[in-house]
Amino acid sequence: MSKTEISTLGEFGLIKHLTQDIKPVQPSTQKAVGDDCAVMNFSGEGTKGRKDESSKTRVLMTTDMLLEGIHFNLEYVPLKYLGYKAAVVNFSDIYAMNGTPTQITVSLGISKRFSVEDIEMLYSGIRLACERYNVDIVGGDTCSSITGLTISITCLGVAAEEDIVYRNGAKLNDLICVTGNLGTAYMGLQLLEREKIVMENGRMANGDSAVQPTFEGREYLLERQLKPEARRDMIEALRKAGIKPTAMMDISDGLSSELMHICSQSGVGCCIYEDKLPIDYQAAALAEEMNLNIVTCALNGGEDYELLFTCSLDDYEKLIPIEDLYIIGHVTKQEYGCNLIGRNGEELALKAQGWNAFGN
Repeated sequence: MSKTEISTLGEFGLIKHLTQDIKPVQPSTQKAVGDDCAVMNFSGEGTKGRKDESSKTRVLMTTDMLLEGIHFNLEYVPLKYLGYKAAVVNFSDIYAMNGTPTQITVSLGISKRFSVEDIEMLYSGIRLACERYNVDIVGGDTCSSITGLTISITCLGVAAEEDIVYRNGAKLNDLICVTGNLGTAYMGLQLLEREKIVMENGRMANGDSAVQPTFEGREYLLERQLKPEARRDMIEALRKAGIKPTAMMDISDGLSSELMHICSQSGVGCCIYEDKLPIDYQAAALAEEMNLNIVTCALNGGEDYELLFTCSLDDYEKLIPIEDLYIIGHVTKQEYGCNLIGRNGEELALKAQGWNAFGN
């Protein structure tokens, strides 16, 4: 019997394959697999057996796993930064549902090469993230590992039922928006990898252990890769402006990939414009230096943890004053597909070329 390589399905294809026939049996499960978070309703029954509708608060849940050698390289990732990032990427999923993170559990797989002090440093980063985002650490697990360090964090959050934003709500003619800038975290990773190779080659050539990396003027790129922030500020800005997105998710695997998820689940197409993509100067300069196409990096780089969302055209005037928010295109009919309009008016089909956990 022939066996199917997991890489032929990819991460999301595998998840769909494994879960497509699963039907929730608990009435509290409001949204299961298929979005940034699961959504659960624990409002319970009234005193006379009637559903208690007095509480509209819903519980959000997400989980994320980071594996040494796959998601991070401890040759250049400080343990404190790693802990901070591991927590924040989970918070980002909660914000992508228009919710507020409240608790996490932390589970660690630890090999013998790590000391107590090492794990304390990792945990200090997790604790710092929780302090800054007002999140409680409420439990977890630890076990031994023979493959290095594994970090698994589950995050709970809350949102009013009417505030929750799913991926499947984009409508024809909606505006497509992103926060921050794109491709910067990816360029930070390229910088780290390049300097690691330079250091290794320098040591091999002359045995000089004093060879140091060159990061001057590019600290922002490193920060975006090593210590990202969840966009709590943008969720607050949208609420203050009276805007509820029609669909939303965070950008962890690349703009193209995430946008295609929204379009697929919403049954729509999209059109975005190259000259509207927010790109940082440092990222563009480094991409040119390394002979990389910065637009390709912006579309497919991943790990930006910015918010991608669609909004009604009626919200246009409310969107314009919000700083660090960019309108990059609009939603089209599904049969038009997902397309990028180049600077010269050329139309290119978007492809999901971002991070693939089983193909990269």
